[in-house]
Amino acid sequence: MMRYASFAQGVEFLSSFGSFIPAGGENFSKLPPSQTQERFSDEQLFALSMYLYSLQPPPNPNRLDAAAEIGRKVFEREGCPLCHTPPHYTNNKLLPVSGFRIPPEHLTKYDIMQIPIDTDPRLTLQTRRGTGYYKVPSLRGVWCRSAFEHNGSVARLEDWFDKRRLRDDYVPTNFVGHGVERRAIRGHEFGLELSPADKGALIAFLKTL
Repeated sequence: MMRYASFAQGVEFLSSFGSFIPAGGENFSKLPPSQTQERFSDEQLFALSMYLYSLQPPPNPNRLDAAAEIGRKVFEREGCPLCHTPPHYTNNKLLPVSGFRIPPEHLTKYDIMQIPIDTDPRLTLQTRRGTGYYKVPSLRGVWCRSAFEHNGSVARLEDWFDKRRLRDDYVPTNFVGHGVERRAIRGHEFGLELSPADKGALIAFLKTL
């Protein structure tokens, strides 16, 4: 947690978005010297981490009723536990983004699933903290989240399972992007072909987690 907080500090300004670097001086094209940058102290990072660990999620009002129980069976039938493994509903593995070639040494150092899911690669290939991978997220607490996907493009689970989001003329229900009105939200196409009844049951189950 401390390493991540330190690494992510100021990331919006020190990231590279193609040829544009917000902190890149007059022409926004070159990162400033590392010795000119500061970070939180170890004591501050430790205190921040302890505070975050102390937070408790709100009680989940959704119960495992008959509809959600059907959704659990859909979840299992469709192979979702392969990546979203109970009880934490993640296998904590890395997934490479399209366009990233896995270095051979990574296969012996990290727990990687060699299953690209076509999620937008820009944040993990064109920014300072990009690694070429996304980590399988936990589904615990999805009922109280208001933004899905790595950049919060989708507002609701119902929108996430809407096949129309793959189209270039789709209007994202949450984050769109500066100067953008319509764009596709690609990646994670699992579940998009389910029947409306199965989608509804699956969403009911996910909201109980």
